[in-house]
Amino acid sequence: MQAQTLTPAEIFGHHTRYVVPLFQRPYVWNQVDQWEPLWSDVRTVADLLLEAPQGYGAPPVPAHFLGAIVLDQPATPTGYITARRVIDGQQRLTTLQLLLDAAQLVIQELGAPRDAQALRILVLNDPSIAQNDDEVFKAWPTDCDQDAFRAAMSDSLPVTPEQAGTPIVRAHQFFVDQITAWAQSGPQEVEARLNRLTMALRSHLKVVVIDLEPGDNAQVIFETLNHRGVPLLAADLIKNLLFQVAEAQFLDVRNLYDKYWAPLDRDYWRQRVARGRQYVPRIDVFVNYWLVMRLRKEVRADRIFADFRDHLRRDQQNVEHLLAELAADAVIFERMEALPARSVPGRFRYRVIQAMDSAVVTPVFLWLLRWPEADLPLAQRDKALGALESWFVRRALCRLTSKDVNRLLLDLLGELHRVGPAVAGDTAESFLSGQQANSRFWPSDQMVADAVRVAPMYKALVRARIRMLLEALEDDRRTDFSEGALCPRNLTVEHVLPQAWREHWDADGLDEAAAVRRDGLVHTMGNLTLVNKKLNPSMSNRPWTAAESVSRGLGGAGKRDQLLTHSTLKLNADIVADHPDAWTEGTIQARTADLAAKLCRIWARPTSAVVPEGGVLELAADLPEEEMPAAVHGFRPLTEWLQAQSADTLPVTFTELEDFLGAPLPEWARTLAPYWYSGGDDLLLALAAAGFKPTRVDLTDESLVLVRT
Repeated sequence: MQAQTLTPAEIFGHHTRYVVPLFQRPYVWNQVDQWEPLWSDVRTVADLLLEAPQGYGAPPVPAHFLGAIVLDQPATPTGYITARRVIDGQQRLTTLQLLLDAAQLVIQELGAPRDAQALRILVLNDPSIAQNDDEVFKAWPTDCDQDAFRAAMSDSLPVTPEQAGTPIVRAHQFFVDQITAWAQSGPQEVEARLNRLTMALRSHLKVVVIDLEPGDNAQVIFETLNHRGVPLLAADLIKNLLFQVAEAQFLDVRNLYDKYWAPLDRDYWRQRVARGRQYVPRIDVFVNYWLVMRLRKEVRADRIFADFRDHLRRDQQNVEHLLAELAADAVIFERMEALPARSVPGRFRYRVIQAMDSAVVTPVFLWLLRWPEADLPLAQRDKALGALESWFVRRALCRLTSKDVNRLLLDLLGELHRVGPAVAGDTAESFLSGQQANSRFWPSDQMVADAVRVAPMYKALVRARIRMLLEALEDDRRTDFSEGALCPRNLTVEHVLPQAWREHWDADGLDEAAAVRRDGLVHTMGNLTLVNKKLNPSMSNRPWTAAESVSRGLGGAGKRDQLLTHSTLKLNADIVADHPDAWTEGTIQARTADLAAKLCRIWARPTSAVVPEGGVLELAADLPEEEMPAAVHGFRPLTEWLQAQSADTLPVTFTELEDFLGAPLPEWARTLAPYWYSGGDDLLLALAAAGFKPTRVDLTDESLVLVRT
């Protein structure tokens, strides 16, 4: 093999065709994973060229490495245009041709003719020496992509509707759109910007071209490149970049490595840890979070190295300072796993990052932990963590969306950075209190109480979250920590009234309606507690008292006796002490209300925080009728009936609403109380159009109260 690093001008500047063999897969690259990152890299180089001084003696702008391609030269008849077969890298090579042609097309319209010609010769061979029309193309894809490629690369050929949906045509159009927008968005003249783009595309991109020699086994080489190698981690690439720059700056590379990076080469950092459904090396997870914290923008996992490199180049970071900061924050990140359980940071990590599976908050967590106490007082740090914990837990209890949490945390990072660490707690609390969007607001006590009171929490939340809530309630009861540690974290969730209650809990004495109501209460918060794994099976479905157990021929103790004898939890002590004779539906409802109040107190929230219960609804009510969403008109009978009412408060049942609608309520209306406060559903828009909003929703009784706004 012969390998050399070439620019696009050197690869495509001759009369050569790069042919993708028939057996290669079709073009499959896409916008998110490949086109956008490639354009981002090219745009960065062009921006650097725009800012760099020109002329003799000016420092060179570094080139961007695009990867490698492997070529084989098959035996072909002597002709004017030679051909190379693409063994590996056909996706990269095809995309580069589409990018070059798209740039040429835009420059032909908006730029200088000489720049358009400079790119044209990189995508087209001289037609006068081509033996057929297709030989004019420098690259030629596999059979199934040829029609789409021909249409995308030919200015004169129309693109059929079928071709328009292919990845090749969409890639070409994506680059045309991005280049056009970039050319017209900067302070420089469009022609000057496109000139620098031409320079970047021709001379500041680098590709390793590997030419196979006679006797080389192309298939073995392909398999070795794609299947047998150990891929580099993003952190490996970052390490290589940092020390290359350090060497170029004549720094003591050996000393920098020993002082800052050597600890990051331990096996601990290369261990793979769970991240969503994937297992990722711990060091890449850390660097990803670290970049988000530092750049205050989203960093995709496949962009870790590219974003780090751009940050290093764009902001001209001092390499030694950057290494020192990265190493210091790595120590903080590693210590997160051993935070004391009773500390506020330790509690936050367990409850929010682990139990609630909300690792997305880690960049903010790292930011709050990295400051010395002189810069960020512990009270302010703990206040910030408490506010975030309350925000996450309350929204989980209300079953509210988490779709905007990434953006919210980035905005919070920006605000913390702007104001500074000294008042981080005040900043975080104020920021979260002021959020008004449905995807961001901090739920009120009333919303939490309504959700907890009726929601089947055991089914609505994953088990780890339910367990964490009950542990927090237990810890709250253990006011005297001298009597023992925090609540154990290896307990199981137990239903006091069993899920299979019909076996021993007086099923014969209940009519069908009462049995349905009881089923609705089984999974609510007031019927749940914690027990150890050995006790849980023995309790099973036993009646509440020993007398009931004996009367049913079971003998031994009832569930209450088992709790009294074997459990040391305060939660269970309260249940046993307060209910010596029976555990009823009324008991469950009362305990649910009590626990809801305690949850609101444990995860307190400022009373000044905004709750946009009617935000979306009020907006809809202010619209002229002709601008109402079409779906709202389908609820006109309900809207007109409400508008005809003189009372400001209207108790209604779900059945009555369905009678007015002539259709069943949405599924979530009967299972989740927060649905009624979300404001975005057509039914709720119709209520708002009539000037009413829902309150006091009771999923058990299937009723609510409509209040005039």
